[in-house]
Amino acid sequence: MKIAILGWGSLIWDKRQLAISGEWQPGGPVLKIEFSRISKDGRLTLVIDEQNGTGTATLSARSEFTHLNDAIANLREREKTSAEKIGYVNLISRTERDYSRQHHPAACDAITFWAQANCWDAVIWTALISNFEQERHQPFSVPAAVAYVASLAGESSALALEYLRRAPAVVDTPVRRQLSTRTTGGVP
Repeated sequence: MKIAILGWGSLIWDKRQLAISGEWQPGGPVLKIEFSRISKDGRLTLVIDEQNGTGTATLSARSEFTHLNDAIANLREREKTSAEKIGYVNLISRTERDYSRQHHPAACDAITFWAQANCWDAVIWTALISNFEQERHQPFSVPAAVAYVASLAGESSALALEYLRRAPAVVDTPVRRQLSTRTTGGVP
């Protein structure tokens, strides 16, 4: 089975034990992505966000695994999350993760179309959702995200800014643009 892994955030520069063949390649499906999830260490991280995200070309890499469950387990371990939060589409069995379909229906459609057009048997990705409102007790907005990052101090601030700087250049979202004008040296 030929399995693609999609990435748009830290997977690109910090694959850890993620088993990929070759390098990350441009030209993945365009998905609505935004810095709208607050991670355990306080960083504002990139997730598929169909309400607040901006169309972003993702990157893809081929998994070294040829069995879908093994590839999912490998990405789940890298992301330190549950299997439910690893999205997949399997073009051979015509199945997909219910959680992903529920939270990101347009992304599932775009990924399936891209997979068919690029002759993949299956595609997997991290299907975390925005938790900004739950964590901050206010709806996500660009000003709220910028204010959140500005409120961070010390190591949390450094980690947040590093994540923003290291995100792939194709990730050009309103949050990134706003923060790049407010940080010393800008966010490339």
